[in-house]
Amino acid sequence: MYPFQHPTDEQIKDYLATSKTIAVVGLSDRDDAVSKRVSKFMQDMGYRIIPVNPRLATGEILGEKVYASLSDIPLAVDIVNVFRKSDYLADVAREFVTTDARIFWAQLGLQSQEAAEILQAAGREDVVMDRCIKREYVRLMADVVN
Repeated sequence: MYPFQHPTDEQIKDYLATSKTIAVVGLSDRDDAVSKRVSKFMQDMGYRIIPVNPRLATGEILGEKVYASLSDIPLAVDIVNVFRKSDYLADVAREFVTTDARIFWAQLGLQSQEAAEILQAAGREDVVMDRCIKREYVRLMADVVN
């Protein structure tokens, strides 16, 4: 397999501009958690956030029902934003390829060659790793933020 290639700024901007729904794997209900702060920001920017956390699957986070897994989500998802350790990215990628979600996004500090190979083998080429979705939004969508 080929090494993972990061998408261009133009591709990332297109992902952000054409997406409306973000499933957040590993979203925490703790107010001090980075996953919650980043997801709240994206929600404030107009995205619908769908929490995915099996430990919290009976509750709500950010006013949205929490799902135990990606396959439990009953609506279309554009981006799957992952806040789990890199060791778990391959497992998330395996589940991702069974869904109709368009973009696999692993947050800043997270990357996995195995996950990249799983996604590539399934023909899923819209993949971002080791990038913060909030930072990328602020950097590339400044005209929308201001």
